This record gives sequence, structure tokens and C-alpha cells, in this order.
Amino acid sequence: MTDAPDCSAAALADSIETVGEVEPLIQHLTNRVTISDLADITLNWGALPVMADGPNDGPEMTAAAGAVLLNTGQVNDSISEALVETGIAASERGHPVVLDPVGMGSTPTRNGLVERLVAEVDLAAIKGNYGEITALAGAEAEVRGVESVGDYTEIESTAQALAESADTVVVASGETDIVASTEAVYRVEAGHEMMGQVVGTGCMLGSTVATFCGSLAEPLAAALHATLAFGLVGEQAAEFDYNGPASYKTRLLDTVWRVAGNSAADLDVAPSDRIERVA
Repeated sequence: MTDAPDCSAAALADSIETVGEVEPLIQHLTNRVTISDLADITLNWGALPVMADGPNDGPEMTAAAGAVLLNTGQVNDSISEALVETGIAASERGHPVVLDPVGMGSTPTRNGLVERLVAEVDLAAIKGNYGEITALAGAEAEVRGVESVGDYTEIESTAQALAESADTVVVASGETDIVASTEAVYRVEAGHEMMGQVVGTGCMLGSTVATFCGSLAEPLAAALHATLAFGLVGEQAAEFDYNGPASYKTRLLDTVWRVAGNSAADLDVAPSDRIERVA
């Protein structure tokens, strides 16, 4: 049994500082819609982004990668082949792989690809929204395109069931984020409503989880700290003037850079009111 992660402000600050010290190369196989945002947020956390997603280049790049993000936001024959081959290559090298099963539950093609990745790749973490995690766990879910709709009152138990079946850590993002392992489930109360108005914040969370997994030894602590840190910078970003989703996204990326650079210790976090262990 692993020890419960330390979720104090000091521990979170240490994790953020470790990212900058390790400066891992985070390889992304992702979609064209958010590719620039993921490169930006990875760099702003203090890591190095690379978007190597070809069937040949992808597996080769894993030799230098500190972690690999597999994002299924765009599916075609070429990227599907690259996702599988790169995930397997990273697993064989012992590098952390994070799966963001974007759109899981929306089409049979996408479902088949995600299920194959779970079966064939050794995953450090899976990060998806409530609908995607529920669909991947084999329960009834409603996913329209890449958006989760509907009510998911059993998301804690669903996330842990997926963690057990896939033998990994699961992050289910929503109004309250859920982080589950085979041994524990946590609710993370952090974030701001404007994050839901920006296309790509879910993908940015996936990059953040991969960045922390590439820097920290324990996947559960990495996923929990990444989820908490991302929510907290979302709150801090809302404290600055913005005119709408576009300017808020700029504030969000700037806040990540500022927190990673010199203000991690000032993040407003206390286990008693931010993180609740529920199982």
C-alpha cells in the first residue's frame, strides 16, 4: 500500500519547483485544435514540449521523453497508428504515459482506439471528463463530440472502478475533479467557472498531468498535485481583468508561468478545504 500524498501548500510548491528542476521533455500526440495551448502550458510549467506524432518519429522520440501524452481528440489512420506505437514504445522504455481519451463514448472508432490503448500501453494515468471516464469504465454515459453532458452521481466509484480495471491513476475532470487510484479516491475543489468557457482547458489539464508525471516519482501524487495546481491557477487567473474567454485564457497561461516561476509557495491550498479523501 502506498502512502497518502502530502497535499499541503509546501508539498504542492515542492512539486511545482521539481518540474522546473527536472525540466522533462513532454511528448504530445494530440489534436490540431489545442496543440499550441498544450505546448504553451507545458513550457510555462517549466517543462519542454515536443509534438512528435508521426508513426515513425513518434516512437523514436520516446527515447528522450520524460513523459508522453496520448490525446485522442483527433482520430485518423495515421495518428491512430502513431498513438498505439508511441505508447507501446514509451512503455517499453519505462516512461510515464498519460492517456486523455478525448471523445470516448462518441463513436465506435474512437472507442476502439481508446480501448486498445488501455489494453496495450502501460499507463501512469488516465485523464478525462466525467462522460469519457464513465464510458471507458463501461457504464452509461452521454458524450456529444468531445463534450460530457448529463449527470454522473456515481463518478467517484466509477473512476475507482476504472483505476482498478486499468491498474492506473484516474483523473475525472468536472465541476469537482476526482482523482482515484486502486486504494483511494479524492475530491479536488479548485477551479473557476471561466475554465469551462475556454476550449482546450481539459486538454491543458492532460498536459499538466503528463508534466507532473514526468517530474515526480509517484503517479498518484503527480496526478493529484497537477489537478490541484491547475485548478488553483484557474482561480488566480480570474483575479485579473479579462473581457471574455479569450482574454481569460491568456491570464490562465500567464498565471501558470508566474506560479511556476516564483509564486508556487503562495498558492491558496489547505487539505481541509481543497481536498477530501472519500474512499
